[in-house]
Amino acid sequence: METVRGRCVTGEEQVAETMPRTRRRRAIVVRILLWVLAILFAVWAILFITKGRFLRQPFERIVSSSLDRQVSVGGDFQLYFAPISVKFVAEAMRISNPDFTTRPDLFRAARIEARAAPWSLVFGRTRLRSFDLSDAAIDLEWDAAHRRNSWTFGEDKGGEPLQLPIIDRATLRNTQLRYRDPQMRLLADLDFRAITSADARIGDAVRFTGRGQVRDTPFTLVGALLSPNETVGRGRNRLQMLVRAAKNRITVAGDLPGLADIEGVPLAVRARGRDIAELLGIIGVAVPHSRAYRLQGTMVKDGPAYAFTRVVGRFGDSDLSGSFTARNVEPRLHMSADLRTRRLDIADVAAFIGYDPDAVAARGSEGAVTVVGGTRRILPDARLRVDALSNFDADLRWRVGVVRSRNVPVSDIDLTLDLDDRRLSLSPLSFSMARGDVSSDIVIDARQRPAVTRYDIRLAPTPMGRLLAGFGVAEAGTSGVIRGRIQLTGTGDTVHDSLASSSGRIAFVMPAGTFWTRNVELSELDIGTFVQKMFERKLEEPVNINCGLIAFSVRRGVATADPILIDTRKNVITGRGGFSFATEVIDLGFEADSKRFSLFSGQSPVALAGRFASPRIDPISGELLGRVGAGLGLGALAAPPAALLAFIDPGDAKAAACGPVLSGAPASRQRTTEGDRRDDVGREAPKAEERPRRKFLGIF
Repeated sequence: METVRGRCVTGEEQVAETMPRTRRRRAIVVRILLWVLAILFAVWAILFITKGRFLRQPFERIVSSSLDRQVSVGGDFQLYFAPISVKFVAEAMRISNPDFTTRPDLFRAARIEARAAPWSLVFGRTRLRSFDLSDAAIDLEWDAAHRRNSWTFGEDKGGEPLQLPIIDRATLRNTQLRYRDPQMRLLADLDFRAITSADARIGDAVRFTGRGQVRDTPFTLVGALLSPNETVGRGRNRLQMLVRAAKNRITVAGDLPGLADIEGVPLAVRARGRDIAELLGIIGVAVPHSRAYRLQGTMVKDGPAYAFTRVVGRFGDSDLSGSFTARNVEPRLHMSADLRTRRLDIADVAAFIGYDPDAVAARGSEGAVTVVGGTRRILPDARLRVDALSNFDADLRWRVGVVRSRNVPVSDIDLTLDLDDRRLSLSPLSFSMARGDVSSDIVIDARQRPAVTRYDIRLAPTPMGRLLAGFGVAEAGTSGVIRGRIQLTGTGDTVHDSLASSSGRIAFVMPAGTFWTRNVELSELDIGTFVQKMFERKLEEPVNINCGLIAFSVRRGVATADPILIDTRKNVITGRGGFSFATEVIDLGFEADSKRFSLFSGQSPVALAGRFASPRIDPISGELLGRVGAGLGLGALAAPPAALLAFIDPGDAKAAACGPVLSGAPASRQRTTEGDRRDDVGREAPKAEERPRRKFLGIF
C-alpha cells in the first residue's frame, strides 16, 4: 500500500493507472507508423498515377551535377514504383562525353526502360531485373595516356574499371557499342539485336556481332547471351561467343550471374589456328613460331588479370598443359606461365632457336639448312623481335619429359624464362643428353643495340659412347666420359650474328677412359699395327685414355684450337686449326704421334674440313703425300726396302701432364710429364684486323 496525495493506493490501483499510459504510447507509435505508411502510399500513388513525369527536370539537374556531365531527356520520362521495383523510362536520353573523346556522347538512346531492385540502389551494386534498350549508341574510350576514360565520372577519379550493373534479363534493339583504347591500339564495334529462341527451354536472347582491330590485326566476332527461363536458375545467362582473328578461331562459353557480369566467372575457352605466335601477336606478345595448335582451358577475369587454368592441347606433334595469366598492368602487359609437355617433337621446338618448324618437320635436319649466296648455312638467322619485346614482360617455367628425335637424345628439359624490359634470361635451362646433364644460363640483353647475348653452357660428365651413338655415330669406340663448358659473349639480333661476333672460350675435358684399338690406330694412320691387330683379332682391345682436352679460344667469331691434346697409353693426339661462326667454315687437323716404335706409320694430319652444314673427314693430307713421294724416291735411288724409311715412326711422342689438361688450361700452360713446355699444341689466334701470313688446311 502506498500513500498518493493524502490517500492510500493499493498495488492493483497502480497497475490500473499504468496500463492506460502504455496503451497511449503504443497508440501514438501506431498512429505515426500509419501516417508514415500513408505518406509513403501517397507518394507511391502520386508517382504511380503520374508515372513520376514531373521529376524529369530535377532528375536532369541532379544527375548532371553528380556525374559532372550533361544529362538530358528529350522525350517521355517516368520514375516510379511498379509495384515494388523501381521503374525507369526515358526517351531521347543522352549523356555527354568528356573533351578528350572522339565522339560527343557517352550514351544516347531512343528509349530506355529498366526495373531495379530498390535496396540495390542504396546498398551495394545496382541490380537490374530487366533492361530494355532501343536505338542506342554507347561510346567507351580511353585517353591517349590511358589515365582517363569516358565512363569514369568525376575529374579526380581517373580511369576506373568498367563496372556495369548486374542485369538479369535484357532486350537490346538496334544498339551499337564502340570501344576505343589508343594505348592498346584496340578498336571494337558491336551491334546488338534481340530475338526470341524457338527452344521452349530458352527465353529471350541477346545476339551480337562485331568487328574491330587490335594493333594491326582485324577481327570479327559473333555471339549470344541466352537467358534461361526463370524456373531454371533465375538470373543465369549463357554466354556463347566466337572470335576470328589472324587465322585463329577462339570460342568462349559459360554461365554469367548477370547479363554483363564476367568478373570472377569461369569461362570455357577453346582456341585453334596455324601458329601460336599469330595468336599472341594479336596483343603484341612475341613468342617463337609454332606448327598448327589447338588448346582449351578455363578463363577467369580478376580485375586486370585474365587467368587461364587447366589448359590442355597440342601444337604440332607435341602435347601441352598447364596454366598462364595475362595481366594488364603498368608499364607493360605481364605474362606468366607454368607449362608441361610429356613428349616434344624436335620439329616443334626448332623455332625456339630460329629454324622453320615446318621445314624441319618435312625434311629433318636438312630443314635447318639455308642457302645464303650459294653457301649452305646451318646457324639460324631469324631476327629477334626487339620491338615486340618492349611491349610486355614475362616469366615462364616449362618442363619437358622426352624429346622425339632421331639424332638428338634429349630429355628432362627444365626451362625458366624471365623477360624484364627487353632483357630476356633463360636461366636456368637444363636438360639431359645421352644420360649426361647440361645446364646453361643464356641472357639476351636487347636494351643494348644491337642486342648482347651471353652464353654459359655446362656439360656434366657424360658417357662418350652413349653421346656419340645418340648422334648417329655407330660403334663410337669409347667408354670414357666428357665434360665441358662454353662461355661466349656476342652482339647481334640473330643467333648467327651473336656467335659470329662472339669472344670467349670452349673447352671439353676427357678424364681417363678407353678407345677401341681400331680407332686409335687409324687416327695416326699406323697401318702396320692396324693390320697386325686385325689378324690377331685385337681391334676391339681397349686403349686407355690418360686425359684429353679439346678447347678453343674464340675471338670475334673465330675459334682457334687452344689446345687439342689427347694423351693415350700409346700415343699423343694433337690438333691445330679452328672454325669460324661467321662463315661456318671448319678447318681442323688432327695428328697422332706414337709413344712406341712403328714400322708403317703415315703419321700425318687427318683433316676435318668443310662447313657446319656439310663437314668432311680427309685422311689424305699433303704431308702424307709428301711421305709417299719421299718413300718412292728412296726406293728408286737406293733399294725398294728403303722406301719404308719414310713411314717409320720412332715413337718419341712426349706424354702430357694431365693436370693442365684436366683443368682446361690454354696451350701456353700445357706441359710434358717431365715439366717441359709443349711445343706441339696451339698457336695464337690471328687478329681479326690482320691478314694471316700462311694457311693451315685452308682457313689460317
